[in-house]
Amino acid sequence: MYAISPSPKTAPIKGDGMNKFFSGSFAACTVLASLSLPAFAQHVVKDDQPTATPIQHVVVIFGENISFDHYFGTYPHALNPPGEPAFHALPNTPSVNGLTSTLLDHNPNFLNVKVNGDDAVNPFRLSRSQAATADENHDYTAEQSAFNHGLMDSFPHYTGILGSPAIKKRLATETGAASATSPYAHQTKGLVMGYFDGNTVTAMWNYAQHFALNDNSYGSAFGPSTPGAIELISGQTSGVTDQINAGNTVIEGGDGTFTMIGDGDPIGDVCSVTTGPLLQLSSNNIGDMLSKKNITWGWFQGGFDLTRTNPNGTTGCLRSTYSNIVHTTDLDYSPHHQPFQYYKSTANPAHTRPTSIKLIGHNEDAARHQYDIEDFFAAVKAGNYPAVSFLKAREVQDAHAGYSDPLSEQAFVVRILNFLQQQPGWSSTAIILAYDDSDGWYDHQMGPIVNHSTTSADALTGEGQCGDGSTALPGPKTAHAQGRCGYGPRLPLLVVSPYARRNFVDHSLTDQTSILRFIEDNWLSGERVGQGSFDAIAGPITNMFDFKHPIATRLILNPTTGQIVKK
Repeated sequence: MYAISPSPKTAPIKGDGMNKFFSGSFAACTVLASLSLPAFAQHVVKDDQPTATPIQHVVVIFGENISFDHYFGTYPHALNPPGEPAFHALPNTPSVNGLTSTLLDHNPNFLNVKVNGDDAVNPFRLSRSQAATADENHDYTAEQSAFNHGLMDSFPHYTGILGSPAIKKRLATETGAASATSPYAHQTKGLVMGYFDGNTVTAMWNYAQHFALNDNSYGSAFGPSTPGAIELISGQTSGVTDQINAGNTVIEGGDGTFTMIGDGDPIGDVCSVTTGPLLQLSSNNIGDMLSKKNITWGWFQGGFDLTRTNPNGTTGCLRSTYSNIVHTTDLDYSPHHQPFQYYKSTANPAHTRPTSIKLIGHNEDAARHQYDIEDFFAAVKAGNYPAVSFLKAREVQDAHAGYSDPLSEQAFVVRILNFLQQQPGWSSTAIILAYDDSDGWYDHQMGPIVNHSTTSADALTGEGQCGDGSTALPGPKTAHAQGRCGYGPRLPLLVVSPYARRNFVDHSLTDQTSILRFIEDNWLSGERVGQGSFDAIAGPITNMFDFKHPIATRLILNPTTGQIVKK
């Protein structure tokens, strides 16, 4: 263990409450740009790289397709019906900006019958037996349309998706609901208004109870998984340099450039679907930046190791797993969820295996920082704990509706956190739980629009409009990169660490690139990605930490129920 010198006490960074609809100015960017990381004392990590905080290891668990209200809308109040894991909030648990009684009983989506028709429903609780749901529409344009000029009243019509007949039938049987008019059991487009509480997402609520939760964090822009993953590592989706069969996965970004707004697979990945859209980017990313400083890092994703064989006999790119909850069999590895594969500078297109466990995360390794999720466990167990790790579950456990679910996600997250809390490096670790997009699930809160866009795919403030486009951030090769309307939907953000504030709800304005900013500030002296990346205006996540008073308590949970095993 390395001694960690105490940090000077710093004043908490308060949220500025910018959750109003933009007024046509770029004031939000000006405010955010003025926020800077406090000058913490320097700390030394194992490989003698200085860090700005006591955090020597950041682990980002990047889940799929969850809005804030979908998981935390009624936090910390759970229904606690018989037969489901009970959740009881700790005394003095702070409230969140969630679903008020008015939003639950007289929701704008319920009142907007003109647009939503028979699918106009209030938010409703999904039980633990309804963990399997249909995948909703989370396209760039559909999400903006659902927001409807900030009225947040058109979700069923624009992002609601009819469930599959098999799921409808099963849920109707499990819930005893036989009526064809039930939007809950039969999964009409009104399903998009559904939410879970602490009896299903029990682990997430317990982590929020004992660590820090942010209720004012957003996708950097609107749209699905791939843009969200790219935002996490580069904050810039305007750098599309090559495309094959791209279709509507890209939009013209100005000056002959293209912006990614949809899910295309990375060009060159041996597992990419070659008959579909393929994309490549060339802008800077955090992997390039860490490598230049010889800071250990890696992206660890389920299914990436093509040499493994699953119990069902599948191997290579066709490794698959059956879900006992969703009752589907899906491939473990999803190429369009692996952002570093889109850049020649960081890609491992052939999925080359690590040179050795000791070299995982190092520049000298043949795998070029791209690994299987099991390689993360192997490296940490061997004492080779990377400074920065991005973790992505195999599809069956990544929370993506349609083929995954919150109970399967819980098993994955709890496995990771239980493991890391029992490692020697836990005392200097910060685990960040974040998501790539909202899946189109309803959330009542619109964030500030800090980046405008006017393309044929925009629809937030009118046809072809997200603001007037004049305040757009630049791109690698254009002064005003279009197709990056944001901030997008509100997403959950949690920090689990000995240095995380306890039972704390942070209201500071953040986005996906706030995670990027923390890594930059902690290891790279505040160096930014540049080229118009959102990290230049991102709010910091440091208010979720207390670097003066670390607590050694560990929270070990049951991976099946999410309930506390021991503290």
